[in-house]
Amino acid sequence: MTADTRLQSPHEHIFLGDDHARNERRTWLVIVITATMMVIEIAAGSLYGSMALVADGWHMSTHAAAMLIAALAYMFARKNAHNPRFTFGTGKLGDLAAFGSAVVLALIALLIGWESLMRLYSPVAIDFPQAISVAVVGLGVNLLCAWLLRDDHSHHHHGHDHHHSHDSDSHGHHHAAATDNNLRAAYLHVLADALTSVLAIAALIFGSLYGWNWMDPAMGIVGGLVIARWSWGLMRDTGAVLLDYLPPHEDLPQEIRDIIETEGDEIVDLHVWQLGPGHHGAIVALRSPAPLPVAAYKAKLAAIHDLSHVTVEVQSA
Repeated sequence: MTADTRLQSPHEHIFLGDDHARNERRTWLVIVITATMMVIEIAAGSLYGSMALVADGWHMSTHAAAMLIAALAYMFARKNAHNPRFTFGTGKLGDLAAFGSAVVLALIALLIGWESLMRLYSPVAIDFPQAISVAVVGLGVNLLCAWLLRDDHSHHHHGHDHHHSHDSDSHGHHHAAATDNNLRAAYLHVLADALTSVLAIAALIFGSLYGWNWMDPAMGIVGGLVIARWSWGLMRDTGAVLLDYLPPHEDLPQEIRDIIETEGDEIVDLHVWQLGPGHHGAIVALRSPAPLPVAAYKAKLAAIHDLSHVTVEVQSA
């Protein structure tokens, strides 16, 4: 879809991210890897009487369940992209799923913190060699999953045949690169698991060398706090998208004004919001002493790469 046609009528309301299909495939692959590792750990732990393996297996199950939310959101958004009952498409479904994943991540952080406090209060015997081996294997799996879920396009074009390799446009305005919060949520779950593995390995090594058994729960508390901070950031950003809040660094409204408010034309009402990763909508009401056709104003706004859906109302001054 070109810049000249995407703001005209009739048109489709498909506002999925540029890498929607790729991200969906990779999320399902990570779920398969995580679930397989989970089954192996629980089975091996039950067979050999290792609580460390069983506990890590069930811990991985929580992240697999959270990533399942992301995968199902991708699938539902794709299958309903042409459903006219979604007024502005399904592009924001990923943000809804990411908000849910952020809540799950917060609960995981709370559980890790609580379990760590209980371990400080009532220490348990640790089989250091076995626990370290489990943590190392878990870290390897998490690093593989993190690599699969990495965002390759922190600076990329936003579609509509407008190819540019940076975040600025011809008017000198800057936009943040399109962020797929659904992918970000899945990535943070994997990263949280990797962080707990790294902290556990460090704590177990010190514990085995110096007898500092308290290091294990202490590192758990640190990990819980870091994961809680990630969770809050994800909740804040996805909640803003769901509530149509435009962050202060987003200068689309000013860019629209710079393009429209020339030759006596004045914008009297303006609404800008995100429709999906890399897609924004706008409702522009303007007053003009010499009104042009609506199509002329849409043609001017077509130069804005992030703007995918525009409604223009023209009043005579």
